[in-house]
Amino acid sequence: MGPTPGPSPVSAPGPDTAPLTRAIRSALDRLRTFDRRRPLVWDTAVTAFWTVAAVLDYTSGGWRTVARDVTAPESLVLLMSLCFSLPLLLRRRHPMAVLLLMAPVSLVNVWTGAVVQAALLQLIPAFQIALRLPLRRLGAAGLVLCAPVAAGAARIPGIWDQQLVSYLWGFVFVALLGIAVRTRRDYTEALVERAHRLEHERDQQARLAAAAERTRIAREMHDIIGHNLSVITGLADRGAYAAAKNPERAAQALEAIGTTSRQALSELRRLLGVLHDDHPDADRAPQPTLDDLAPLIERVRRAGLPVHLETHGEPGRPTPLTPGRQLTVYRVVQESLTNTLKHASPPTEAPLSATVTLTYTPTHLEAHITDTGTGTGTDAQDTPAPTPAQGIMGVRERAALYNGTLEAGPLPAHGGWHIRLRLPLEDHPL
Repeated sequence: MGPTPGPSPVSAPGPDTAPLTRAIRSALDRLRTFDRRRPLVWDTAVTAFWTVAAVLDYTSGGWRTVARDVTAPESLVLLMSLCFSLPLLLRRRHPMAVLLLMAPVSLVNVWTGAVVQAALLQLIPAFQIALRLPLRRLGAAGLVLCAPVAAGAARIPGIWDQQLVSYLWGFVFVALLGIAVRTRRDYTEALVERAHRLEHERDQQARLAAAAERTRIAREMHDIIGHNLSVITGLADRGAYAAAKNPERAAQALEAIGTTSRQALSELRRLLGVLHDDHPDADRAPQPTLDDLAPLIERVRRAGLPVHLETHGEPGRPTPLTPGRQLTVYRVVQESLTNTLKHASPPTEAPLSATVTLTYTPTHLEAHITDTGTGTGTDAQDTPAPTPAQGIMGVRERAALYNGTLEAGPLPAHGGWHIRLRLPLEDHPL
């Protein structure tokens, strides 16, 4: 028995296995584990067992019952018994060498007519050859095993039909046994390797899913916090400007700041609440859709940015947008207006204005968001346009999830900025 892998989930007995079967498998697993850790101990034990058996066959005279010539020197019989048994110590590391070492002894054994039964120990290294070495070595092993017997048949009549046939059948048996054990071992190792590979792939998929979820949450957090803080900042600036001249408008700005803050907190609470599966009361309100564009634009208008919404085509025909696509359009518009608010002029200067255009076609939805720039009359070369940052990268990734494209850049005509989203419908991918 060679060193084999330890117990694995593939070969472990299940709870429905009979108690005797579980006990046998458990004992075999412990024996394999011990053999894998200390192979020399098992090799020595096996060699000692067969050596003692060979010596007992000599001392008890059992070899005389099958010998063709009982006049063979007893010292030679003892020497041959030891030569057949002691080399078994190397049977697993060098099985072919052990068989070659036994071949001359086998020839002497048959030639002298002693025919000691220890000669059958040659089948043990033959089994190891079938178990460990390339199968093409089996032909050479069979020749080494049977050639001495065939040579002895020329000198002693009866050897051919008695010894040679026995050797042939014995070799065929151990060769088939070794191939069967080898096939079973390779099959088990393949199952274990496949189980480990599937486990690794499962862990990898879990890590990828966790990374994707972290990216999604970070994107949602950016959209929620970035937009609402920009609205609050715009309202605060205009409230501070109007406080001295128009207290009523300042109070309206403060009220809008409170409304926007509560809405932002509500969205954050909903987003974070979904992460806790152990809280059944977590708010699981649906994500924003195209129906929420009007309230979004109204909040931006209250923050001081005039926004004009235009719609071309009929929404929902022939194919309605899925919730994920609607959320993508909403976030793109939100990000565009948020960036415009960040670069808005102070209340004392000419304000910015923005236009949101939604165009529905049978195969795509196109969202085009533009702003008027600084409004100072300078061209784009004199006024640097905002540069795409984390928010633009995030909405571009959103568009890519649905095979959409997103373009963002300055408008050279008047120094403004534009974002164009082209999103295919569910049944019409790019």
